Amino acid sequence: MASRSVFRESAIVSGLLTLDQLERAEDELREGAEEPRDPNDESLANRLIERGLLTPYQAAQLREGRTKLNLGPYLVTDYIDKGGMGQVYKAVHKVMGRLVAVKVLPLHKSTPDAIDNFMREIRTQAQLDHPHLVRAFDAGHDGGVHYLVCEYVPGTDLRRLVRSQGPLTMRQASSVIMQASIGLEYAHARGLIHRDIKPGNILVTPQGIAKLSDLGLAGFIHEAEGDPRTGRIVGTPDYLAPELIGDPTRVGRISDIYSLGCTLYYAVTGKVPFPGGTTSDKLRRHRIETPWHPRRFNAEISEEFVEIIADLMEKDPAARVATAEEVAARLEPWATDVSSFPSTHLTKSPWMPPPFPTGQDDGQETDAGAYDEDPDSSRPESASHASQITDPTAAQETSAGPKIPRSASRRRQSAPPLPLSETARGVQSLGRSVCVAIALAIAVPVSMLFGAALTYVLLTMLRRG
Repeated sequence: MASRSVFRESAIVSGLLTLDQLERAEDELREGAEEPRDPNDESLANRLIERGLLTPYQAAQLREGRTKLNLGPYLVTDYIDKGGMGQVYKAVHKVMGRLVAVKVLPLHKSTPDAIDNFMREIRTQAQLDHPHLVRAFDAGHDGGVHYLVCEYVPGTDLRRLVRSQGPLTMRQASSVIMQASIGLEYAHARGLIHRDIKPGNILVTPQGIAKLSDLGLAGFIHEAEGDPRTGRIVGTPDYLAPELIGDPTRVGRISDIYSLGCTLYYAVTGKVPFPGGTTSDKLRRHRIETPWHPRRFNAEISEEFVEIIADLMEKDPAARVATAEEVAARLEPWATDVSSFPSTHLTKSPWMPPPFPTGQDDGQETDAGAYDEDPDSSRPESASHASQITDPTAAQETSAGPKIPRSASRRRQSAPPLPLSETARGVQSLGRSVCVAIALAIAVPVSMLFGAALTYVLLTMLRRG
């Protein structure tokens, strides 16, 4: 039998594999080998993945000696993405077999304020149940690690969908934004304001079903006095309503409508409304400028459709489309069959906003912990980030071309391990210590036996001499 490598020991200690399963896979590899020798860890891991006993993510973690791959009753199978406050993992309930997405608050960010905000998000999502909102199933903590369990949405977010296949058609964009509007209307009817609507927070399945996600910044109007973010600018500058920039206390349903309009603009043009420049530049332009006419980037857009975008992005809240329900009604005539979405361009759901191309967290947090920028517009293009679609020259042109009518792939990084509580770290460390002790217990007697044999041989040779 093969010597117990870190991978083999970790596989047993983790409970993901039995000794019988491990040895059976080893025997299969020996039988198919040209020479009878023990299989290496890579070939063994690949065979276990082929047999469906491990996922590639699990195998990678075991090879690093990480043995804890669960959060409570949820077995982690893959890494999805990370956002400003933590990581999101794909997991399955050990008993029910339900596939879920688990959002984790890392230990190094688990300050009292961060935990309070995380609990607020959990309670917010627990009150919502709608087919066009990402549902929350469960929550809990494993040691010191807090987590939120939501439905797993296969597909991708709208931002990545546009980046992979280019701007959507009017019918495709109408279908996605109409569905998001229906989910938003459900939330608004219950007093909830999303406060961070953007392409990265709308998930789209291969079947064209759209779900509004990431309610981490959301809040109920009647709880404003107890919300520590009250009076602070909350949201993403590329999609932030102008009235909030001047007075952050004016948060309301109508502000979500403006963000929805910016998202629709992005869906059909592939551009944020005001690309390039600093955060201050973006905020100023949201208040006093109008975006470039959408037909500048997509000639197939009709003027009637442009009018809808303009109505959603009115700078004066009183002139803006008033409700998400009205947004859905305005878009319904253009909404097409969802089968028109090419599934070949979709990737696994990130569930969280995507990180910056630099690999850093998606956001620059203020005291409110909720102020970030869209990487498509806040950072210049570079050769290594050629997949970015924002035209940096668009922000420079101020004297030519029509504007919207109305006044006022980076290098793949290895997936991170599952966060461990201090207790879990101790158990894992103890497991490694036990392995070392066993190795020593075997090595010391063997070395003593070898020394005795060598001594005997030398004495015999001396006597004969």
